[in-house]
Amino acid sequence: MTRIEGNYIPSASQWVRDQIDLYESTAGREGATLLDTGIPVIIVTMRGARSGAVRKIALMRVEHDGSYALVASKGGAPDNPDWYANLLVNPTEVTVQDGPEPFAVRVREIDGAEYDQWWQRSVAVFPRYDDYRAKTDRRIPVLLAEPV
Repeated sequence: MTRIEGNYIPSASQWVRDQIDLYESTAGREGATLLDTGIPVIIVTMRGARSGAVRKIALMRVEHDGSYALVASKGGAPDNPDWYANLLVNPTEVTVQDGPEPFAVRVREIDGAEYDQWWQRSVAVFPRYDDYRAKTDRRIPVLLAEPV
């Protein structure tokens, strides 16, 4: 079993905390979809860029050949989500849980044709990503989590 050790600081959002707790406590049998949408999610665990603490998020499950897109949309907000910096600073201290057990991944930001291909895969899973992109001036980053 792969774990990132350290002080865990849960999300400030209650629904995110609840979803992560449910997903982890049931080995992914419950809490595996985004609220009532039916869209599958994964749990991403990482090391905080400033705090060094363990942080966890639930993201849309965009998987292809064992790799996962981590879309830093923040709902189309003008700034990137905090977890984006965490992954850039600590790209090797990351796990993904897509089922019963988390596994180690290495994260990298993608660009060019690779970005375009993963963006389309992401929109196929969650069409609102295109809406988010239309409402912000920033280029929404996509990071790729690849098993190690």
